[in-house]
Amino acid sequence: MKVSRELIARYDTPGPRYTSYPTAPSWSNDFGEADYRRHLIRAGSSAERLSMYVHVPFCERLCLYCGCSVVITRQRDRMHDYVSRVLQEARLAHDALGSARPVVQHHWGGGTPTFLSPTELERLFTGLVALFPLDENAEVSIEIDPAVTTIEQLDVLRTCGFNRISMGVQDFDAKVQETVHRIQSVEATRLLVDHARALGFLSVNLDLIYGLPHQTPESFGHSVDQVLKLRPERIACYGYAHVPWLKKHQRALPEDALPRGHDKIELYLTAYRKFREAGYEAIGMDHFALPQDAMMRALADGTLHRNFMGYAVHPAEDMLSFGASSISEINAAFAQNHKGLKDWSEAIDTGRLPIDRGLTRSADDTARRRIILDLMCRFRLDYDAHGGAAAFRKRYADALVQLEPLANDGVVELDDNGIRVTELGQLFVRNAAMPFDAYLAKQRAQGGPMFSRTV
Repeated sequence: MKVSRELIARYDTPGPRYTSYPTAPSWSNDFGEADYRRHLIRAGSSAERLSMYVHVPFCERLCLYCGCSVVITRQRDRMHDYVSRVLQEARLAHDALGSARPVVQHHWGGGTPTFLSPTELERLFTGLVALFPLDENAEVSIEIDPAVTTIEQLDVLRTCGFNRISMGVQDFDAKVQETVHRIQSVEATRLLVDHARALGFLSVNLDLIYGLPHQTPESFGHSVDQVLKLRPERIACYGYAHVPWLKKHQRALPEDALPRGHDKIELYLTAYRKFREAGYEAIGMDHFALPQDAMMRALADGTLHRNFMGYAVHPAEDMLSFGASSISEINAAFAQNHKGLKDWSEAIDTGRLPIDRGLTRSADDTARRRIILDLMCRFRLDYDAHGGAAAFRKRYADALVQLEPLANDGVVELDDNGIRVTELGQLFVRNAAMPFDAYLAKQRAQGGPMFSRTV
């Protein structure tokens, strides 16, 4: 695939990643605990399955590229109280929901979930599953950092019932690792991958990040080769989101060493070619999987879903999330917990759901969300699934006009049946979704940076 510098420059613009719609800048602090509780109660009558996310924000060190909500500490004695509060938060949500809906996707992220001791890992998992039982086919996954994760922790996770692990690699190049303050060897990663397979984990996912300081196609290609030797079932290859106005520590990265525009795309294309040559199929805008993986089956049968955890194989509409800063999506509403440990803890200690802000989706929000999910997950949209061609063209006339230049550039194809994102357009799928975002123009008019760049 060849991509011109002119085309990259045209589409290299700030834009959402659409892990939600409406996106987080549209949410309001007027949405609080009472609103979230009301949505939980209403959702209790549903028989649909649930997704669950648990946020463990603690890390021993700060990676300079990080865009997550983290707490840097070495005080592991704080973990007992944190686990206790997460379980209490889960009980509050369970009591409001009033039903035991099965969980089909159960995921822990961070931070570093394996900052917890083996005992605390088991206590947290056992407590959550007692409140929210797992579906027999549930995907139970966790993010781990090979630099701090032990064999004993992997043993406990597998015994609990985790069946998929995701390891952050980002880049194996020594200069890149030193610059971003994350040191991790190929050997340490291989040791955990091999042990996970010996324990019977069904799937191993490795994460890479392109766009980090000092990366070149040659150096990044070498890191990709090292990852491919480990033969993970899934690979995520994320573009680095440089948002120093939100994450102040990113200012420590050397701006002149950051690949941008065409140079950044070349990093991705280098990885893309190697993944495809190794037998991996592209999924969505940043995932790759072997043909036998469950994510490929979800793509083929149209059940691939996208939420705050990224691409998911189970299309559960409702997601309960626990822990500081975590975001729930329930009964057509988003609810985000307090980001600060102090506010989050105080709410739970006084018996309150720790909600900081949120949004209740309107009917128009829900319709546009379905459009964006189709484009982001399936790379196509069928008019018949959205009320028919005539109604769609009338309702979204402005968006279709905005898509015409993308069609002229070969990013999308427009015909009588719908919209298709081309192979070239998969690089710019965020741009293809943006015309359907009813909030974006207002957000841009507010001035100031808000989103990472789409390239």
